[in-house]
Amino acid sequence: MSAVDLVLIGRNEGARLIACLESAQGQARHVVYVDSGSTDTSVAEARARGAKIVELDMSIPFTAARARNAGFDALEDPDLVLFIDGDCALAPGFIDAARTHLEHHPEIGMVTGWRSEIHPDASPYNLLCDWEWHRPAGEILACGGDMMVRASLWQQVGGMNPQVIAAEDDEICCRFRKSGAVLWRLPVDMTRHDADMLRFGQWWRRAERTGHGFAQVNHLHPDYFTTECKRVYVYGAALPLITLIALCMWWPLALFPLALYALNWQRSAKGLTRDGISQADSRYLGLLLTLSKFPNLIGMARFHLRRLTGRDMRIIEYK
Repeated sequence: MSAVDLVLIGRNEGARLIACLESAQGQARHVVYVDSGSTDTSVAEARARGAKIVELDMSIPFTAARARNAGFDALEDPDLVLFIDGDCALAPGFIDAARTHLEHHPEIGMVTGWRSEIHPDASPYNLLCDWEWHRPAGEILACGGDMMVRASLWQQVGGMNPQVIAAEDDEICCRFRKSGAVLWRLPVDMTRHDADMLRFGQWWRRAERTGHGFAQVNHLHPDYFTTECKRVYVYGAALPLITLIALCMWWPLALFPLALYALNWQRSAKGLTRDGISQADSRYLGLLLTLSKFPNLIGMARFHLRRLTGRDMRIIEYK
């Protein structure tokens, strides 16, 4: 049976980290906790539960990719490595299911499962996260940061790119696939996540980070996130510009681009309803998806400005 090691990353997660560590007890050969400058008791709590501790040098700009690389590098002779975030609790049975699938399918290099929110009803923003996490099982192009990876594949592609501040998981998945590996999502629960996103401002910042990820990963892999980038350029930049020009020429012309926003809102709401979201929640979440193109555009612009000026790629925090 293949050995599974666990890498957790976090900062000031408090009770969430304790729940994460306790959910992993007895399920992995080794547990490594990578801390990124916590000021609470995270390091002590992890050490008390038997985890190996890696404390990042915070004089170097932090990224989740850099933390995961440090966690992997701290492992001794790894075979299969499960990466999860410190604000997640590991679902019972996932490690065994993922390990078994990898052992029976040598062409598969990475396995993931379903992440869900612990408190989806706490806010519409948490509910939107819960909807985003649940995607079809089977062969996939990419996944979030919760994943079980063959150590040999991780080493082959050189780990995560520490300069990628968002969608670093999508970026490494692009390199996994280009190396010839198959990526797979099992139809089983993997982790329970606590987004703790209760305010509109948090959602806006997270959407900015998403836009930064779209632009940066698309810059590195021009065949990836192309639809997402085009959608942001259309709804976040082109249509507002057309609306302003129409208002200057003859205001009724502005109704056409505004109607496209309404159509996008309606289409998004219908899709959410089909996925089991209530009609009332679907209308609001559909509005958020339509509005998200504006903070996405800000994040995309921030990436390109940083790239052109040579500035550090610093994370965009929403918690």
